[in-house]
Amino acid sequence: MTLLDELIPVYDVAARYETRVRASPATVYGAVWSADLDASPLTRVLLRLRGVGIARRPRGVTLRDVTRHGFAVLGQRPGEEVVLGTIGRFWRLTGALRPATPRDFAADLAPGLARAAWAFHVAGAGPGRTVLSTETRVHCADAATRRRFTLYWAVVGSASGWIRRAMLRAIRRAAEAVDDPARRQPAA
Repeated sequence: MTLLDELIPVYDVAARYETRVRASPATVYGAVWSADLDASPLTRVLLRLRGVGIARRPRGVTLRDVTRHGFAVLGQRPGEEVVLGTIGRFWRLTGALRPATPRDFAADLAPGLARAAWAFHVAGAGPGRTVLSTETRVHCADAATRRRFTLYWAVVGSASGWIRRAMLRAIRRAAEAVDDPARRQPAA
């Protein structure tokens, strides 16, 4: 069972994407935290339109930056998985996001709110090979909130998916740029 399964076993919407990386799981997990997730011009535009509110930094935007702007780390298994979470009204322009402690995240939601969990998972796929995935799950407090979120998701779901896939590509590029001993072929 993953941390994501433990933290948000019941949800209304889920989206999952994955990529294969030519690097060890340890290298990929490091890149999850250090890669520039905002490197693509289209990703920058989409994030700004969404009102994420993260100003572009000279070194880029990393997952650590995201945790300072609306998402909190709900849990992690170092080297394997990290789960971020937030609570808000995602269908509004600003989203009114508020980072959630694991305790807040597990508590009953007030009507009109939704909780979102966003995970990165790293799994070995042979020597010097890794499968990197990201999954987002959203749980709405009530039927009215679910209707609002569903309409919102119909509009932004494909852009959100594009952003997640672009982030996976950025992490893959960062991990594959590292001189990873696990990837080296033995001398013949």
